[in-house]
Amino acid sequence: MDTSVFARKNLARMVESFGGQVASEAGDGMTAITEYDRTNPDIVLMDITMPQMEGIEAAEKIVLAHPEARIVMVSSVGYQENIVAALQRGARHFVQKPVKPEVLYEVIKYVLGEDGAVAHVAGAGA
Repeated sequence: MDTSVFARKNLARMVESFGGQVASEAGDGMTAITEYDRTNPDIVLMDITMPQMEGIEAAEKIVLAHPEARIVMVSSVGYQENIVAALQRGARHFVQKPVKPEVLYEVIKYVLGEDGAVAHVAGAGA
């Protein structure tokens, strides 16, 4: 089984357990951009490592087109320099793999603001 598909489904289950709705999923950076344009989600969980276009580049392109975009990077341990690069290019926050539900919940709540409403989430890579 493709581990990225498994990871996306796992993140989707977490988001749904918080009362959120998954608007879309993407397996690569190009699809993530297209799906963002199509669904305009409240928040995006974007993996740093993806085929065709890396998550940092995809995040940067989304933020350039949609400055209000809220993107949370998902990264394995040891990618600190990539996380810094993603934050410099407009990502709002990050979570490390393996993603813990309580950490993801707090990050989503923080990024969405004080209301903590988790509505439409798009997952890419992860």
